[in-house]
Amino acid sequence: MSGDHKQRASLPPIRKKAPRLAAGRARALGLPTRGTTNANRLRRVDRWLLATQVPRLRDAARPLVVDLGYGASAVTTLELAERLAAEVDGLEVVGLEIDPERVAAVAADRDPPRVDFRLGGFELAGLQPVLVRAFNVLRQYDEPSAAQAWDTMRDALGPGGLIVEGTCDEYGRRGAWVALDADGPLTLTLSARVADLAQPSDLAERLPKALIHHNVPGQPVHDFLRAFDAAWAASASVSAFGPRQRWTAAVETMAEQGWPFVGATRRWRQGEVTVRWSAVAPVPAA
Repeated sequence: MSGDHKQRASLPPIRKKAPRLAAGRARALGLPTRGTTNANRLRRVDRWLLATQVPRLRDAARPLVVDLGYGASAVTTLELAERLAAEVDGLEVVGLEIDPERVAAVAADRDPPRVDFRLGGFELAGLQPVLVRAFNVLRQYDEPSAAQAWDTMRDALGPGGLIVEGTCDEYGRRGAWVALDADGPLTLTLSARVADLAQPSDLAERLPKALIHHNVPGQPVHDFLRAFDAAWAASASVSAFGPRQRWTAAVETMAEQGWPFVGATRRWRQGEVTVRWSAVAPVPAA
């Protein structure tokens, strides 16, 4: 399921119209994506998971992670398992794909219970994971269908579970993701190879489906990106020390302005920043 996709015309509700994959099989909810993937494409979100979610996994009775929509290759699922297993005893990672051919193609990479691959979609194949990584799987949906996918995944989470849903470019240099639990969205994270950015709002094209169409005047995410660009411009004098220092200075300026950033400030030097969802959540049109 990995891979960006052009947005399709309005889709029917996921719960009601998802087709059965085969007679007698449980319903797998969603649509296949292009399957595009590259080694290390998801390194940025994986680093964030290592920095923020290891305690959640260590505290779980069963540290089960689902990688939803791994695509035409198992490489990013295997990378996720390798990165987390070094920090979490008893880790289990299950890659899910809605395309049976993709599941069959990675059979040789199975190493249950540590790493397994199954047929499944937003219903998470009946599993109850502690952590779900769902990257580049919702770009092809309209906003209401993407919201319904969120709800379906949230309903399937194990106790205390978390979903990380977002998008990145094909080389993993730019990405954005939302963290959400059973109650709803918690944070938005932006991450980039800062040397490639002209300004922070270049990341707007990577916003998750829940936000990308709300980057317009009058919406909080638009205000956030405009403030980020202004802080970036005001930090131009720091450029002599490198783009990461400029990024850090811009985030520090925004923090002084009252933007509710969360997480360790050392993450800023990695070209990353996390803000509370309440500061960027869409507001209804007047």
